[in-house]
Parts: sequence; C-alpha cells; structure tokens
Amino acid sequence: MRAVRFHGRGDIRVDQIEEPVCGDEQVKIRPAFVGICGSGQKLPVTLGHEFSGTVEEIGAGVTGLKVGDSVVVKPNLSDGFIGFSSNAGGLSDHVVVPKKHVVALPEGFPLDMGALVEPLSVAWHAVNRAPTETAKTALVVGAGPIGLAVVQVLKARGVDCVIVAEVSAQRREYSKMFGAQEVIDPLAENVVGRVRALTQDAGVDIAFECSGVQAGFDAAMKGIRVRGTMTIVSLWEEKPVIDAFDVVSYEKHVIGAAICADGDFEAVIEGIRTGQLSPHRMITGKIAMEEVVEKGFKALIHDRDEHVKILIDISAGSD
Repeated sequence: MRAVRFHGRGDIRVDQIEEPVCGDEQVKIRPAFVGICGSGQKLPVTLGHEFSGTVEEIGAGVTGLKVGDSVVVKPNLSDGFIGFSSNAGGLSDHVVVPKKHVVALPEGFPLDMGALVEPLSVAWHAVNRAPTETAKTALVVGAGPIGLAVVQVLKARGVDCVIVAEVSAQRREYSKMFGAQEVIDPLAENVVGRVRALTQDAGVDIAFECSGVQAGFDAAMKGIRVRGTMTIVSLWEEKPVIDAFDVVSYEKHVIGAAICADGDFEAVIEGIRTGQLSPHRMITGKIAMEEVVEKGFKALIHDRDEHVKILIDISAGSD
C-alpha cells in the first residue's frame, strides 16, 4: 500500500509498504482526509495524525464499532504517538490503531470536517486549561492553524473580546473571519500598548501563546492583567526566556497545553455538528497523496500565509 513517510529533514516520500493486519482490540481504518502537521521522530515514520476515515475491519474484543462507520483517530503522547513517532499514520491507504484511539462520527458528519477535529481538540483543550468562565477578554498571539482554532473555540465559549496579534496580513484576515474583534500587526505597532488601550489599561484576562517565538511569548506575558493567565500552546525549538519578576510581581499564571484530554474530541465533534463551531473555511486546499510534497509540505513552507489546512484526499489516486 501507499504511505507518506518521513525519512529525515527535507526527505518525505510516498513509499510502498506492507498493509497492516488488524489484531485483537484493534481497528483497521481506510483513511479519508488527512491534515498536514508535524514531523516524525523515529525514522522512517508514516505521517498523519489529523485524520478521518472509514472502518474496514474490527479485531476481536472490539465493541461499539462496525465496518463502514465513519471515525476519527485520537492520538496521545503515549502508545507511540500516531502519525508522529509510530508506524501507524493516516497518510496511508490503510492504518491499524488500538480501539481506544477511535472515536465514531455522527451519521452524515462530513469526513473532511473530521480531519479538523484533532487540531480543534488541541485548541479546545488549551481553552479548557484557562479560566474562561470568568474571562471577558483574550489575546491570541500567532494565527497559525492552532491559533485560529483557539480563536474559534474562544468565540464558541462566549468570550466577549478576542484580540489577535499576527505578522501576516492574510492570517489577520483569517482571524477576523473566525471571530476576532481586534487584530494587531506586531511589525507596525506595539502589541502590549494596543492591548492596554483596548482594555482600559488593565490587560486581557487570558492569553494564548501560539507563535513559538520570544517576541510573541513576551507580548502574551506582558499583555495579561494582574493575576491573569497565559497558556503556552506552541512548540519550541529553543527555550524561551521567562521574566520571573513579572510573573511574581503581578501574580500571573503560566500554564501549558498539549494534545487533548478525554472528552475533548467528543465535545468538538458535537460543536461542529450543532454549528457552535464552523471550521470549514480552515480548509484551504485538497490534494492527492502523490502531490503531498510539492502541493502540501512545500506549499505550507513557501506559501504558508495563503493556507490554514491543506487536506490530503486519500481516495484520490488510490488503489
């Protein structure tokens, strides 16, 4: 079968590998749509941890699923992170995963929307980690796919004012499209100064650091009020510098959020089903598996401002 595998930096290939066999307590899935995100650690690794698909086979001991069901797959940081450090990834013609990672979709739920459940669940979890019950103002620094997902979740939770700081003009437009009331260009104006002006000099109640750069980290930290909360969602290649004096003096809270918790996938699916979340405009392209390098990864590198989520349609060109 075909599988998109990461062999090393700048080396992604569509390989032919053995089709997996479904064992006890496992589910074999035919992937439908897969979002591009992340890279592998164990080489080579089959990519794809944001995906939907159709159940092809169920192993002994599996209950609650049947062949033909539409599903999404929930990765976690253990059990060989699916599509990141394991040999089970959605960017393949078939994939076998443990039953505990499989979440059924409601009847009629679009499979392309299913591929957005994982990134939205990361955002849902990040927002859950913050005190949104009392928050009226929020700052999101960095409007990449996760930052834009955080904006949508904040609006769904009823936060009155969502402010986004983002250097890309196109991503600032996406931010407004998904519900941000205010957008700030950090290259043209002082983020903290603008946030203060928008909040009667108090600062926002909560902030989400989604940029992964020091300047963004500093803006999020300085942008929250006394006893405000900053949630770090981005992944870092280098350790950021933290102003501990600022944290202590103003009794600020700094927390982290990664992947998702039990119930997050189901909450996001229900949010999409009911219209509380409407993420379809996050999909900015659909391509075939054989196009994944040129029209997928390279497009996200060279034309990143034009795209939020490029989905790989596994059925296109399949065997």
